[in-house]
Amino acid sequence: MRIVSLCPSLTELVFALERGDELVGITDYCVHPADRVGAVEKVGGTKTPKVARIAELAPDLVLLNEEENRIEDAQALEARGVRCLNTFPKDALGTAGMVRDVGAALERRCEAERIAKDIERRTQRVVESARTRPRVRWAYLIWRKPWMSVNRDTFASALLNQAGGENVFGAHAERYPQITLDELKAADPKLVLLCTEPFPFEDKHIDELCAATGWPRERFRIADGEYLSWHGSRTPAGIDYAESLIASAAPRIA
Repeated sequence: MRIVSLCPSLTELVFALERGDELVGITDYCVHPADRVGAVEKVGGTKTPKVARIAELAPDLVLLNEEENRIEDAQALEARGVRCLNTFPKDALGTAGMVRDVGAALERRCEAERIAKDIERRTQRVVESARTRPRVRWAYLIWRKPWMSVNRDTFASALLNQAGGENVFGAHAERYPQITLDELKAADPKLVLLCTEPFPFEDKHIDELCAATGWPRERFRIADGEYLSWHGSRTPAGIDYAESLIASAAPRIA
């Protein structure tokens, strides 16, 4: 089977499903597994794929994600007779279903079932554990200048909320709302997560926010965006990671 993946998390999943050797094209942003992706041809970015080149590679299947990739690129590939599988899980259990779908398409049902069941098992454990702790009000920052967060309709929000969190910007109409520091202060989250992607937040940005809000450093965390926004074979670890972030703030709830 000849496979093209246009989403980094799906590329990682293909390798986890033991089909990595059959990848003939991936994006410039597909970086995991680091020791394997270098041997695969790069066919552009997630939103700038080289459609003509992908068609030339004659893949049996192209894997896409509705958020990472553009619908017009999927349509252009399908118009050239290329079979596409579009995915868009928004929470952990949706990811389990997506893994099964990809596993079926790649003829790796058993391998996919192991990952999917692990996702379901960890989700059940985390949800049950969260019932024993007070809920933690959190904000998740993904960009600076302007400051941007996430609403409840996002994968990161779903992982953090199932672990016992409450997204202070969850009700916002936009999936990735622009916010002001005044709005952040008014929302008064007990935990502020600064994501490492797409904006590469660092400790210096915690210093900036401490000065702007007057809040202690203990209220802030740098959060690994790959564990909170990549869906697929990384999701089991992401579920546990989200729980660790929320649980770390729970004891500070008055």
